Parts: sequence; C-alpha cells; structure tokens
Amino acid sequence: MDLKERIATELIAARERSVGLTLEALDEPGLVTQVSPLMSPLVWDLAHIGNYEELWLLRAAAGQEAMRPEIDNLYDAFEHPRAERPKLPLLTPAESRAYIDTVRNKVLDSLEKVPLTGGPLTEGGFVYGMVIQHEHQHDETMLATHQLRKDGPALLDPSPAEPPAGDVALAGKEALVEAGPFVMGTSDDPWAYDNERGAHTVDLPAFFIDVTPVSNAAYLAFMENGGYDDPRWWHPDGWDWRIRSGKRAPAFWRREGGQWLRRRFGRTEPIPSAEPVQHVCWYEADAYARWAGKRLPTEAEWEKAASWDPAAGRKRRLPWGDDGEHANLGQRMMRPAPVGSYPEGASAYGVRQLLGDVWEWTSSDFRGYPGFRVFPYKEYSEVFFGTDYKVLRGGSWATHPMACRTTFRNWDYPIRRQIFAGFRCARDV
Repeated sequence: MDLKERIATELIAARERSVGLTLEALDEPGLVTQVSPLMSPLVWDLAHIGNYEELWLLRAAAGQEAMRPEIDNLYDAFEHPRAERPKLPLLTPAESRAYIDTVRNKVLDSLEKVPLTGGPLTEGGFVYGMVIQHEHQHDETMLATHQLRKDGPALLDPSPAEPPAGDVALAGKEALVEAGPFVMGTSDDPWAYDNERGAHTVDLPAFFIDVTPVSNAAYLAFMENGGYDDPRWWHPDGWDWRIRSGKRAPAFWRREGGQWLRRRFGRTEPIPSAEPVQHVCWYEADAYARWAGKRLPTEAEWEKAASWDPAAGRKRRLPWGDDGEHANLGQRMMRPAPVGSYPEGASAYGVRQLLGDVWEWTSSDFRGYPGFRVFPYKEYSEVFFGTDYKVLRGGSWATHPMACRTTFRNWDYPIRRQIFAGFRCARDV
C-alpha cells in the first residue's frame, strides 16, 4: 500500500469510528445535549472534526476556497470554552453529517493532486496524519462523553476473538532500568507532533518501575487503609482538592451493600480487581504512590522504560519494536485488559502494558523539548506549556494506534478524572 492509499484508508476508518460514536449511537437529543461542562455536545465534536479537516486538508494543503467560513469561529476550540458551546448556533446533526461528508469527498478527490513532498506541511503526508490523529483523539473524547452520560447503554461491548489473559502475579513486581543515557523524543517520525520533536539525549540514574499498571485491587487496598483520610500521602494542593471535592474513590465508583461497583457506559458492574485502575486524577495517583513508598515516574523515566533497547543501543517506536500491535488499543475492548496482559508487548526491560489500557500519569509538567519549534500551530502544544498541566503517557484502550507511540505526549490538569487515566509507580535504586 503506497502512502496515499494508506492515507485514504486511515481517513475512512477514522470517519467510520466517529459516525459510530455519534450518529449511529444516539438520537438528536442525545447528540445536542451537554452531559457535563467539561465536555462538548457530541454534535459539536462531529462538525469540529469536519471543520478542522477542511482548514488543513482543503484550504492549507489543497489550496481550495473556504466552504463555510462563517462557521470557523463556532468550531474553533480556542474561541469558545466547552461549557459555552451548547449556546452557540451549531449545525444540527443532519447538517453536520452533510458538511463532514462534503468535506471528506473533496479531500479524497484532491488527495491525488496534492504532492507529499516539497514542504514541511505535506512532506511524508504530515498534515494528513495530523488530521487523522486529530479525529481519533476526538473519538476518544467522545468516549469520555459517553462515559459521563447518565442514560442507559448506547455502546455495545465488542467480543474480542481472544480475550487477553492477565498475569496477576506480576502486580507489584518491578523492573530495573539501568543508569545511562537514552534518546528521548523523535526527529524522524513523519507524523509526530511538534511536542515530540526533536530527539535529544537524556542521562538518567538507575530506577525501578512497576512491570504493570496499578490494579483496582491494589488501589482498593490504599482506600481501605485510609488513604483518602491521611494528608501525609497527599500533595498540599491535592489534599485541598480532596477536602473540597469530597472524593473518596475513583470516578464512577460507588459502594453498595458492602461491595464496590462502578458505572461503565451505562452499565453497573462489580469492580474487576485485576484491571488497571482508571478515572483517577494526578493527585490520587501521587497519593497512592507515596502511600506505597514509591513515586510516579518522570516522563523521561517512562519513555526510557518504554522505548530504549539497551542491548541494541537504539530506540523503539513501540515497546516491542517498530511495528505490529500487541496492546489493548483502538476500542477493541471498552475497558482495560487485566494487569499482566500482552506479554508479547513487553518492552526491552520486561515492562508490560506501556501502550494501551490506561493513560499513565507521570510526575512531569508539560514543557517543550530543547530547541522546541511550533509546527504547524502554537495552539496544539505551546500554549499549554508550564506548571498547570501534568504529562500522561502510553494511551488507553480508547486511543487509536495511529495516535499512540512511545514518544506521544498527552497532558491534562491534575484534577481531571473523566479521562481514561491510571498510573504505575517508580522508585529510586
């Protein structure tokens, strides 16, 4: 498959996913309703995907005139906070469908005429990869919106052909990552974002890192040991959040009749003890790590454990190598796999589930790498640099493989819990 065929295939696959999460899942009231001020109405996400595609693939890459310039402001994510979007004169679901279909047809028609050389925007198909990843990122956001819905189930659980078998004996086990330099970031991945570039050497002391993410069972032990009641384990800002919010368990958990239950996409079910804990904020993850006598890994430690092959002295794009798929990604399951799953997906250090299952909080603030340069627009990365945001790594079960690699960086406020985030711990040697 040549590059343009791959681009067309990935564009089509991303759109099928988006439509399945919106127009095929809910009726019009469900699409236009805002379920939380943290999230947009799903109909906004749908038309925004089309508008972003028009801006970058039709106007910027193909040089075409604007189709509907009057809606640019409505779907500019930086012009209108999510809480305000329901009040905007948004396109209806039917109008949104017509718009995104027209945009997509024009994009596929123009693809053959756009050279994928000659400039940084189109070189290697970068701008197309950016748009494909953008759509999949919004699909994950749509899944978070579905999780926040209070109505009955709208999404079905797929039945994997071979359900992964975890290895709970690995829970709490650690891997040693020896001291020494490694290459952090990338300079040669054609679809990498600006915040992943450029490759630079980082020299780290030796450290231990958990072989698996922290499980629900392990997190429940923290809860039952009074972890939410002891300020010793909490960052001062985290303790303030804990007191003001009144939170005493991960999001969507509740105790009923002596049993812990969770709500997952409109279903109520017992907490699966072997799954990685998810829907915890950075403060909760940090408190657990302190309680366990450990800490959260730095972003550099996480990337070295995930990507570096010390025997070969080289970096891997994926923990297990440069291609293949040995992780719970792309909505193949609507939940994390049990801890210890996917042994074939282990990194060179024997660390499992570094991609997929749950985003993993790190201790690091979100900043640019040495020599950072904005490309192609500052609102993707640079405007978020600073101490307000903590970095997450590794993707979740809801993250598409196109938007997941050992260098990919995510970030969010340390109080966020609606995202599919968990963590693993580290400690000094």
